[in-house]
Amino acid sequence: MSRDSVAVSVRSAVPGDAPALARLRYTFRTELDASAESEASFLRRCEQWMAERLTRTAAWRCWVAAEGEVLVGTIWLQIVEKLPNPVGESECHGYVTSFYVIPSHRSAGLGSALLSACLLECKRRGTDAVFLWPTPRS
Repeated sequence: MSRDSVAVSVRSAVPGDAPALARLRYTFRTELDASAESEASFLRRCEQWMAERLTRTAAWRCWVAAEGEVLVGTIWLQIVEKLPNPVGESECHGYVTSFYVIPSHRSAGLGSALLSACLLECKRRGTDAVFLWPTPRS
């Protein structure tokens, strides 16, 4: 099947995405630096962490870019609580992390689509500020 015949969609991640998300996380981080633990160990640990966070609705959200059944990009959002505030200001921030699109799918607008989904959620929740630390390349 050619890449042109399968549309890429952006959707909310579900717990069943955890194995593919862990692999994307490993690929993303090891593109930037050497791994400090075995790939298998990291994937087990990360998959469990992600599956647990994707079943809760409070602090973490994740979106994926999927080409058919294959995940080709991801972005995570953590809602960080602020102290209670007596003025008309939101009581949460958004922390964006693990924003990654595989190299073969870059320049196709997927990064923008993932970021838009994330920022729409921030707007919906009324976050005060959104933080993202980009990699040197991005």
